[in-house]
Amino acid sequence: MQIIMPKLGLTMTHGTITEWLKAPGDAVKAEEALGAYETEKVTLELSAPEDGVLAEILAPAGTTVPAGVAVCEFVTKDEGRRTKDGQQGTKDRSQESTSDPQLPASTPAERAVRQPASGPLNATPKARTLARQLSVDLTGIAGSGPDGRVQARDVEAAHAASQPAPIKATPLARRIAATEGVDLRSIAGTGPEGTVTREDVEQAARRQGAGAREQESASTPAAQTVELAGASHQLPVSSNQQLIPHSSLRRTIAERMSQSAFTAPHVTLMTEAEATNLVSARAQLNQEVPAADKISYNTLLAALTARALREHPNVNARWEADGIRLLAEINIALAVDTERGLMTPVLREVDKRNLPAIQRGYGELAARALAGRSLPDDFAGGTFTITNLGGLDVDGFTPVINPPQAAILGVGRIVEKPVARDGVVVIRPMITLSLSFDHRIVDGAPAAKFLQRVKQLVERPMALLLRDA
Repeated sequence: MQIIMPKLGLTMTHGTITEWLKAPGDAVKAEEALGAYETEKVTLELSAPEDGVLAEILAPAGTTVPAGVAVCEFVTKDEGRRTKDGQQGTKDRSQESTSDPQLPASTPAERAVRQPASGPLNATPKARTLARQLSVDLTGIAGSGPDGRVQARDVEAAHAASQPAPIKATPLARRIAATEGVDLRSIAGTGPEGTVTREDVEQAARRQGAGAREQESASTPAAQTVELAGASHQLPVSSNQQLIPHSSLRRTIAERMSQSAFTAPHVTLMTEAEATNLVSARAQLNQEVPAADKISYNTLLAALTARALREHPNVNARWEADGIRLLAEINIALAVDTERGLMTPVLREVDKRNLPAIQRGYGELAARALAGRSLPDDFAGGTFTITNLGGLDVDGFTPVINPPQAAILGVGRIVEKPVARDGVVVIRPMITLSLSFDHRIVDGAPAAKFLQRVKQLVERPMALLLRDA
């Protein structure tokens, strides 16, 4: 049977095979991952439909395949049994001689299956067929069946034991390693459970490049002299450039950002808010919850923004050909920086959730995005986006609107600054808020009023307790 590139949702037209986790001839269990593929937003696994063997890979890693097109050939247990019955009939091949011209022994494993040196081999027909497919030498296997008869499961166990330990690496790390010629087995991963990350591969590539340059410099001049218009000029012999092929996600980001920049007339407003009460509120809240459920600033900002959006519905809107649609749900996307690129998973109905529920919701979305295991629904239905660069020591910036949304809120770091209070200069924690909005949908004054309300809520976060405010 053939396994095809799935079609996820109405907008998916193709997917890119990022890696194959199994090789042709590998036996797999039902639902076990055969490989991984990448759509515009997510990386998902191709799973075995049932127990069987990966027979042939039709789309190598890096290939972009239209939805519905076959990516590999897969032999199920029933198909393998029918093939075996058709070829063997009722004849037991274990009794045939290797000198039979119809049974050429092309590999040591096949010769061992047909006639081991020690005499007839006690193995089931299924185990013999599987051993030939996996190139497993049956003579070295202790059978678990009656009278020590080798079973198919014994062959699978022997094959699994002979395989090198799988390398834990993210899809992007694998792709960069292949491009740069870096051996993943030589890298100690710094990710969860020793997973090799993009940064690990890039560091290894730099070390590898530095070593190569040192060797080259010992035998090659650093520059060569050429004559141009009667003058001597030195040109470098080589350059250390790197080309990372575009992923499906990177192409999607480029297309959407270009669409946003060239379609929506951007205006960005900035303001500073005092974060004294925001910091205090978060500290007090986290004294009341378990360590695993600590409330983040992003959770507080999402809750405050949802309150402001409910009070200013003209910002929770989108542009349509026939008019401006005010959206009933407040579904806030939170920008997450992943190895594959910027992703914006969406938490639905933020205004109807309490703070622990918002924290759990964004935590699950971010974890899936960082692991490259986001679901298609994780990105559907967003009405507004928050992007926070405060953790990277950024004070303020001009974020780009995530189409077809009307606006995006940029959040800078919380930093202590001297400010005037009642004629006295004092030190207060301050935060910069940046609102980029689509001027087709929202005019300057309404946008300013919305940003003003967000600022007020940052400075007075206890307003969240007034559910009907």
